[in-house]
Amino acid sequence: MNKQEIAKVAAELALDFYKKEQERQNKLKRDRRLRNTKLLLRNYRKFKIHCEENTQSLKVLQDPNSLEHINIDELVIESIIKNKERTAAMIAYVDRMIDIYRVMAERSSKPEDLRRFKIMHDYYIAEEIINAENIAACHFIDKRTVYRDINKACEALSSLIFGVDGIRMIV
Repeated sequence: MNKQEIAKVAAELALDFYKKEQERQNKLKRDRRLRNTKLLLRNYRKFKIHCEENTQSLKVLQDPNSLEHINIDELVIESIIKNKERTAAMIAYVDRMIDIYRVMAERSSKPEDLRRFKIMHDYYIAEEIINAENIAACHFIDKRTVYRDINKACEALSSLIFGVDGIRMIV
């Protein structure tokens, strides 16, 4: 084997390695988005309660007279305020994306799309906590189908939440 052949083989191997590494990184990115969507949904009810309580606590935190007796650094207060505002903004955004997903599911010609939305809503969003067994009984499906539908719904919702990057997840 001469030097050119060795260089060609080395370049091909390096290119293959690079492509595989890119695919692995893209898969990790997609997995993170799906995991983040599920994490958001799992904590959705807590975040909603947190946001409802934010209005009053933000007023208190932003009023310098109400905190005179407490020796708290201004930086800490600013950090708390920003955190509460970010949480409220994120929940408002997720609420809009859930509404868009609901409309898409209602307009779909596939009945399973609407069922997936309803199952995801019952499992994560509805005020009353409903377990997978009850959801399965309500929809006359197997418990395993509930979890598959939740995964499909989360994939669809991820594409709405994360935009173009989320679309790559489904493809």
